[in-house]
Amino acid sequence: MLQGALRDVEAVPVTGWPFVLGYALAGVACLALVVLGVRRAGHARRRVWRVLARCAAVAVTLLVLLSDAVVGVNAGLDYLRTVGDVLGAGPVEGIGVAQLLLRRSVPADGVVARVPIPGSLSGFDARPAEVWVPPAWFTRPRPELPVVMLLHGTPGRPADWVDSGGAAATADAWARTHDGVAPVLVMPDINGDYLTDSECVDAPGAAVETYLTRDVPRVVTRLLDTRPPGRDWAVAGLSEGGTCAVMLALRHPDLFGTFGDYGGLIGPRTGDDNGGVDATVAGLFAGSVRRFDTHEPADLLRHRRYPELTGWFEAGGDDTAPAAAARTLSALATRAGIASTLRIVPGGGHDFDVFATALTDSFPTIAARVSGPPAEPDG
Repeated sequence: MLQGALRDVEAVPVTGWPFVLGYALAGVACLALVVLGVRRAGHARRRVWRVLARCAAVAVTLLVLLSDAVVGVNAGLDYLRTVGDVLGAGPVEGIGVAQLLLRRSVPADGVVARVPIPGSLSGFDARPAEVWVPPAWFTRPRPELPVVMLLHGTPGRPADWVDSGGAAATADAWARTHDGVAPVLVMPDINGDYLTDSECVDAPGAAVETYLTRDVPRVVTRLLDTRPPGRDWAVAGLSEGGTCAVMLALRHPDLFGTFGDYGGLIGPRTGDDNGGVDATVAGLFAGSVRRFDTHEPADLLRHRRYPELTGWFEAGGDDTAPAAAARTLSALATRAGIASTLRIVPGGGHDFDVFATALTDSFPTIAARVSGPPAEPDG
């Protein structure tokens, strides 16, 4: 019964200032209990109660400030949707990697697991990845399945794609109509913590590009017995992750045959719009304009052709900078030989409603693209 009550509380939606008011009222109730205890306590205990009352007052203040911060994050990203999300008890927990590997029965739907992927080659201190495997992965002999790498944004974490982006539900729907077969979804960390914005480049102390292109494929192919990187791998992402997906596919077409950009900017940026090139060069590339140019999707598309790639761009119509970036990059991608799709969601913003819709829209194309006959090895 208690667990059911806790789940009910965790499911309460976080909807702006009513959430702040709820925290404040809870704090007032705590203070009232403390004051009542002071009045009923003897003289010897009142000092202790006074200390507790002061601590409670500080706690109430912190709770209100935390709630204000939550509202600020939600206003821009619709990130924390329930009390459970705020408390770190969101709907996705995932089984451990040992449970995943030891399971023998074939489930009706796919399974989410939390899988540590160490930065053995990059040195990147990554948070554990989330992985979704389809029912077919549990059959014997195990088929070699393709991979779709899904990248989160900032603020963010790997589980965002399942918690708020509907990735498992989208992949389950595909698997149900394909005899339990679907690409493996790998959702790695790209920032190291909740607020860092790496833009998936190699910077001092955080070689994220190396992590995503060397450490992640190395662990995934060996641990999950997937197809090797190449035509049978796709990379897609939301917001920062969308920018990363385009950049990684253009810089590493030998590793990814398909990409999806959902609400990303024109290229790696330290700010929230398509400008700020000088700050980006200084902040991400140690002042090297040459390194910036080699990571800028528009420059790569103008100077190379990518007939082997397939791309998908989707952004909210009211999300000004990402929508402009999607239109620009889609046109350049088409000229560079990429089979490119562009969708602008009318009235859509920079939030998980758009990101989840974009994944649902693009998944049939991406899954079909990576799920062909296994690519022949080079040589």
